Formats: sequence, C-alpha cells, structure tokens
Amino acid sequence: MSTRTFTLQDAQMLLPTLESLLRTAINSKQLIEEVDAEVQDLAHRIFLNGGTLVKVVEVARRKAERERAIQRAKDAVAEIHATGVQVKDIDIGLLDFPCKVEGEILLLCWKLGEEKITHWHSPEEGFAGRKPIDERIERAGKKKR
Repeated sequence: MSTRTFTLQDAQMLLPTLESLLRTAINSKQLIEEVDAEVQDLAHRIFLNGGTLVKVVEVARRKAERERAIQRAKDAVAEIHATGVQVKDIDIGLLDFPCKVEGEILLLCWKLGEEKITHWHSPEEGFAGRKPIDERIERAGKKKR
C-alpha cells in the first residue's frame, strides 16, 4: 500500500480522473455480474430440462466479454491504487485519500456522485464515522506565508 498523502486540493484535482477509472471498474463489475447471471440461468434451465440446446458460440462470446471486463476492472482499481488512493467499495464508488493533518493520518472520503470531497474520517471509523471537512483539514499541506 502506498504511503502517499494528499492535501484536500491535491485530492480534489484528481477526482475527474479517478471518477472515470471508478466508473470503468463499476461498469465492468456490472457486466461480470450480468454474464454470471446468464450462465447460472442457462445451467438451471439445462438442469430442469435434463439438457437443452446451447448456443455455444454465444456463450463463449459472453464468457470472453466477462474475462475482458475482469481485466478492465482489475486494471482500473490498480491504477487508482497506484496513485495512493484507496478503493473502499466498488459498489457505491467509495474512495479514501490519506491526508496528514497535524501529524496524524486522516482519510478524506469521497463517494461517487458527490461533486467534491466534503468529508473525512479516521482510519478506525470508516465511512460510518464521516465528518464534514473542517478548517484544519483545509489548512493541511498549505504553505505558510
């Protein structure tokens, strides 16, 4: 895991790129789940009917799409992690940005759909412990004049 920390401003500037990567991972996960459901439904129909005519080429094509989606999702998550940002939950699109504030590491917390980073939490609290960004976080990392 990366030891990089972000100022609030640095994290905000990364959001458009990270949002795009996150959407790629989410869309890929949805396709994987869709294909899994199709294959499960097919297996169920085969079981109930004692066999059935399977369009092998179509099933193979969908399974290949699934494999490509798995790779896209892995690549997108790996690219996010490479920046030092933590992917906490793909389903809701939750990212955490480590931020050093007064010698302590806090996590700036952003959820897909939010315009900007407005919350933070300690590493122990997690999403349920989110608090609004305060002045000390806004000040963290800024150069003194």
